[in-house]
Amino acid sequence: MASEIKEFLGNVRLWRGLADEQLEAIAEIAIPRIYTKNQLIFSEGEPGTGFFAVKSGRVKLFKVSAEGKEQILHLFCSEEHFAEVPAFDGDCFPASAIALEATELLFFPRTAFLNLLEQYPSIAINMLVSFARHLRRFTQIIEDFSFKEVPGRLAAYLLYLYGDSQVLSGAVVELDMTKAQLAAFLGTIPETLSRVFAKLNREGLIVIDGAKITLLDVKRLRMLAGSK
Repeated sequence: MASEIKEFLGNVRLWRGLADEQLEAIAEIAIPRIYTKNQLIFSEGEPGTGFFAVKSGRVKLFKVSAEGKEQILHLFCSEEHFAEVPAFDGDCFPASAIALEATELLFFPRTAFLNLLEQYPSIAINMLVSFARHLRRFTQIIEDFSFKEVPGRLAAYLLYLYGDSQVLSGAVVELDMTKAQLAAFLGTIPETLSRVFAKLNREGLIVIDGAKITLLDVKRLRMLAGSK
């Protein structure tokens, strides 16, 4: 079991490139946890007792407004990690997390992990690089919500799925969440999102086939998203 966890940890970006000794030390404090579909992992405001890595399944990180509106912050899948910040600063979880399907996580207790960092400072350097990536992503989310209308947000999301592909017409991307979840992620409602999808389809930017979206004009999508 420990060797399996160690092999998994070596594929997690947070710890990629670490020495075997360091991976073994991290594996020793990892606690496997199993969650069923729609099971709550933690709630906003609960003490941040540690952080998690996803072995299998998917996790939704979200906030709920006083009016009951849900805002999805991110979806995490295998080899991704979440909830590190409260594990470091000792504060409460700033959002809630739920398993979207049968999910296996590794939990890293805060005290044990901080002790590990004192022993292996190089682990912290790897984590700082990962934190910087997360910060860039959340900065982009804030920018999208502040300055872009829903069509621009949707275009930016489709381009995120498109990644570094060089195909300017005919590239196919697949939604990694339901359209209801996507609406919450983009800060809108399903009805508005459906209208925007239909509008982009009519204008010849995309073709919709269930969860698969064909990008017909990447250049125009970039203009709509406000990206280069």
